[in-house]
Amino acid sequence: MTRIAIRLTASFLLIIVIISAIFSVVGIRFIGNRIVAEAQNRVEMDLNAAREIYSTYLSDLHDVLRFTAVRFYLRNAVLAGDIQRAAGELQNTLTREGLDILTVTDRDGTVLLRAANPDVAGDSQADDELVRAVLERGAPVAATAVVGEELLQKECPLVAERAVCELVETPRARPRDETEETAGMVLKAAAPIFDYRGNVIGVVYGGLLLNQRYDIVDKIKATVFQREQYRGRDIGTATIFCDDVRISTNVMNQDGTRAIGTRVSEDVYNRAVKEGDRWIGRAYVVNSWYISAYEPIRDIEGRVVGILYVGILEEPYLELRRRTILLFLAITLGGAILAVGLSYLISRTVSVPIKQLVYASREVARGNLDAQVAVRSNDELAELANAFNQMASALRRMKGDLQEWGRTLEEKVRQRTDELVAMQARVAQSERLASVGMLAAGVAHEINNPLGGILALTALTLEDLPQDDPNRENLEEVVGQCERCREIVKGLLEFSRQSETGAERIAINETLEDTLSLIEKQSLFFNIRLLKHLDPELPAVTGDKSQLQQVFINIIMNAVQAMAERGTLTLVTRRAADGFVEVVICDTGCGIAASEIDHIFDPFYSTKGGGEGTGLGLSIAYGIVAKHHGSIAVESEPGKGSTFTIRLLAAPEFTGIDQT
Repeated sequence: MTRIAIRLTASFLLIIVIISAIFSVVGIRFIGNRIVAEAQNRVEMDLNAAREIYSTYLSDLHDVLRFTAVRFYLRNAVLAGDIQRAAGELQNTLTREGLDILTVTDRDGTVLLRAANPDVAGDSQADDELVRAVLERGAPVAATAVVGEELLQKECPLVAERAVCELVETPRARPRDETEETAGMVLKAAAPIFDYRGNVIGVVYGGLLLNQRYDIVDKIKATVFQREQYRGRDIGTATIFCDDVRISTNVMNQDGTRAIGTRVSEDVYNRAVKEGDRWIGRAYVVNSWYISAYEPIRDIEGRVVGILYVGILEEPYLELRRRTILLFLAITLGGAILAVGLSYLISRTVSVPIKQLVYASREVARGNLDAQVAVRSNDELAELANAFNQMASALRRMKGDLQEWGRTLEEKVRQRTDELVAMQARVAQSERLASVGMLAAGVAHEINNPLGGILALTALTLEDLPQDDPNRENLEEVVGQCERCREIVKGLLEFSRQSETGAERIAINETLEDTLSLIEKQSLFFNIRLLKHLDPELPAVTGDKSQLQQVFINIIMNAVQAMAERGTLTLVTRRAADGFVEVVICDTGCGIAASEIDHIFDPFYSTKGGGEGTGLGLSIAYGIVAKHHGSIAVESEPGKGSTFTIRLLAAPEFTGIDQT
C-alpha cells in the first residue's frame, strides 16, 4: 500500500518538475534572445555615436573652409589677380588645421593655387561636385568624396602616395580583379569667396584624406568604448571603408598591425553599398566574431561611396549568456529542491493526523472503544478527529444497539471521507499555487540582484580601482578627455543656440560684485590684487543678468590666466557721453600679439597652449554683448597686459533712446 505522504510528495514533485522544465526552457530562450538584443541595441547606439563623431569632423572642416573664405587677405588676393599674395597664409592654414588639401579656384572653377602643391595650377575643377554646388548655391558645402589618383597627384603627391594600399584577400568578400586601391576617400568642404559687393569671385576647397588616417576611428573607439578590454583585447573597434576596402581602422591583424586593405563581406557590401541600408548582426571581422553595425557613407549627391562600421566582441556576451543561464538554472533547481522539501513537510502535516485516525479506527475495530484522536489543529482534520472521538463516545453509549450504531457509523464515515477527499483537493490546490508563487518571486528576486550588480559594477569600475593600480592613470585620462569633450560640446551649443536676452533692469555694479563673489574665492585669485573703481551714479541697463555675468566671468578668468595667477586686476565702470555704460577690465598679464588681436573673438581661436581652452569663451561673450546692442573692444601690449572695454546701452529712461 502506497502511503499518502509519498503520494502527495510525488504529486507535488511532478508538478514542480513540469513547471521548472517549462520555466527553464522559456527562461533560457528569453535570456539568450534578450542578451543578443541588448548587444545589438548597444552596437546600434555605438554606431549613432560614431556617426556623430564622423559628422563633427566634417562640420569642423566646413567651418574652417567657411572662415578661410571670408579672410580679407584671400578676397583681396583674388580680386587683385595675384593669388601668390595669399600663398603664405593659405599654407599656414593648411598646416595649422592639419589639412591634406587646400585649393583656391576662380569663379569659373580654374585652379589658382594649391597650398599643398603650389607648382600645379591652371586646371579646371568646374566639374567637381562640391565646387559646382558652391558656384550654383553661393553657399558653403561639405561632404564625403572619393578622389581619383590623378587628382590626388595634382593636389599633393604625398597624399596620393598615402591613399595607395594593397588589397588583402579576405574570406566572404566579393570578387575583385584589382590588387590595390589608389583612390582616396576625403572629407571635403568648399566655400565661396565673395567680393565686397557680395558677388562670387572664387571658391576655396579643402579636405582630409581618410586613407590610413587613424585619428577619427581611434577617437570613436576611445569615446564610444572607453578603451574597455576583455581578456587583454579591446572590446570595440571602428572602421571606415572606401567602397568595400578598409582604409582606416583599429581592427588588428594577428601580427598586431592594422587590417588596412582587408575587405567587408559580400553580404554586408550588398546591404550597405548597393541597397544603402544599415546592417546590424553577427559578423566575422578579420580574425574574430563581432556584434557589428554598418552604415553607408554618402557623397553630396547621395551616392554610397563607403561604409562606417563599429563592432563589439561577441565573446563577452556569450560568456555573459552562459553565466546568466547557469545562474538561472541554479536558481530554478534550488527552488525546485526547496519546493520538494516544503511539499514533503506539508504532506506530513496531512498524513500524520490521518495515520493517527487510522490507528484509532483499528483500535475501535478490535473492540477498544476507549481509543481517542488528539486534536492539535483547527481545520478539517481537527473536525474529523472530533467527529471520530464523538463517534467513539457514541459507540460506548450505544453498545447495546450494534446494528443501528453500525449504520450510523457507516454513514458518518462516508460523509467524513467525502469531506476528507474535498479537503485534500483544496490543500493540494493551495500548496501548488503557493509553490508556484514562491518560485516566481524567488526567480525574479535572484535575477534582479545579479543584473543590478552587473550594471552597478560596470559603472563603478574606476571607483573600485586601487589608487596605485597601473590602469588608473589611463582611466583618469579617459575621464579627463571625456570631460574636455563635454565642455567643448557645451561651448558649441552655447555658441550656436544662445537664448534670447531678457528685458530686466540690471545694475552693472551689483552684477560685477555678484560675479566676483562667485569666482574670487578660487585658488586662482590668491595672488591677484583686485582694484575696483565703480561709478556709484552709474545708470542701469536693460538685458539678461545671467548672460552678462557669463560675459564678465569669461573675460575675468581669461585675465587671471593671462597673469599666471599673479598680478593686478582692475575693474572700472563709468558712464559714457553717448548714452552708453562702459565696463573696463584691465590686467597686467602677458598681453596679446598684434597678429592675434584681430582673431581672439573668432570661434575656435585660442592663444592657450597645451590643448587648454576651447576657443569659444570670447566668441560667446562677444555674441551676448552684441545681442544687448553693445560692443567689446580690446587694447593690448605684449608683456604689459590687456584692457577689455565692454559698452552697453543704458536703460531708455537714462538715454531717451528707443531700444526696440
